[in-house]
Amino acid sequence: MMMKSKRSRSKIVVIGGGTGLSVILKGLRKRNADITAIVTVADDGGSSGIIRDYINVVPPGDIRNVLVALSDMPEIYKQIFQYRFNSNDQFFSGHAIGNLIIAALSEMNERGIFNAVQQLAQLMHVDGHVYPVANVPLVLNALFSDGTQISGEAEITAAQKTIKKVWVTASDQQKPAAMQEVIDAIMQADQIVLGPGSLFTSILPNLMIENVGQAVLKTKAEIVYICNIMTQKGETERFSDAEHVRVLNEHMGVNFIDTVLVNTEPVPDDYMDRQKYDEYLYQVKHDFTGLRDQGCRVISDNFLLLHDQGVFHNGDQVVDELMRLLGRPNSWLCEYNN
Repeated sequence: MMMKSKRSRSKIVVIGGGTGLSVILKGLRKRNADITAIVTVADDGGSSGIIRDYINVVPPGDIRNVLVALSDMPEIYKQIFQYRFNSNDQFFSGHAIGNLIIAALSEMNERGIFNAVQQLAQLMHVDGHVYPVANVPLVLNALFSDGTQISGEAEITAAQKTIKKVWVTASDQQKPAAMQEVIDAIMQADQIVLGPGSLFTSILPNLMIENVGQAVLKTKAEIVYICNIMTQKGETERFSDAEHVRVLNEHMGVNFIDTVLVNTEPVPDDYMDRQKYDEYLYQVKHDFTGLRDQGCRVISDNFLLLHDQGVFHNGDQVVDELMRLLGRPNSWLCEYNN
């Protein structure tokens, strides 16, 4: 059972997608925070991409992981929701049960994926808010340094070219726009957290929606960027931490990042399983002068978590810093009783 504190709760909005988003949300769920997760809907790979192609719904994978991260359901229910079929059946192979449930609810709900996710959040006892950044599937587009353009997240990363700029378009040919609940959450936030996650395919697709980007620039909340630990094939090869921030600022047309969290703990040589985590290349190099030249406050520490021969952020350590920035270092949201 979860016991909630009656103390006022800081409003934290986390924007992104991928596994990194879930890591931070799991840490935040333990703390005295009013959490809103704003999740990208431009994914077109894996199970999410197949479901999107067949029934034209918002890709559910990132939404599924976020719902589980914020859910108070018994662990066995979470495991069932996350279970991915490994049968040889042509349709079910590789699909997560949760993806199919989200797709079904989207078809059942005439108002689209946004309302479907709100219904599912209630069923899953989610403590916080989970908002798809748009109510329709989005297409990610990229301009490369050689002048060529490609559409589609999977195709962009597979091209392995230097990305100059990304933008999003709606699959229904309408101008992409976020629901009003998304904008209200950003404007009312005490803190906006970007990442960790793929720079061009998880974070920027959200900010490139016009009313989302405008809200992020207008909000009085502190904007915190959690820099990736590793560079990513087809996206951020050879990037320093300052270059990650430079790309964000250039896309928004202004230096809008207030604080950057940077891991300084070295990744041990030969620890990572390069076949299992084949998209990650080298540890992000540090350029503290470059960060400060962009007006950033830099918080550097050991944020490293080594697990299953992979490299991840230590969610609890990162959340400790986020709470310190809010002036609430010892603020706890809940206690868990077995």
